[in-house]
Amino acid sequence: MKKIEQWLGKDFESSSSLTPEFQAFHRDVKRFMKKELKENFEVDVGRGHFYFSGFAKNKLTGKYAYFSTSDVRHSPDDWFNSMLVRTAQNDRDYTGGVNCYTKIVNISDALMNLTR
Repeated sequence: MKKIEQWLGKDFESSSSLTPEFQAFHRDVKRFMKKELKENFEVDVGRGHFYFSGFAKNKLTGKYAYFSTSDVRHSPDDWFNSMLVRTAQNDRDYTGGVNCYTKIVNISDALMNLTR
């Protein structure tokens, strides 16, 4: 958890290409998500242009959920305090169900509730 908390309040440099700073941030978040969710979910965490998103498949039910953050350059701590989560039909369903929001520290519970 301390690894990702170091990014709170970070003012990310804006660029038209991938910055080393955002690459390091994504690496830390990806490790956190995989570790946090590994017991109950198969997880894929992708990287976009200054945001991350992915899918989690519940190992027991086979149901999917989608998660996503807003652009970290414009909404600095939304990735930590207000991550979008919603149901998904599969690992390509980017439209999914109703938008819900959770703190990243509660991501496991939020995804479990969506995929029961």
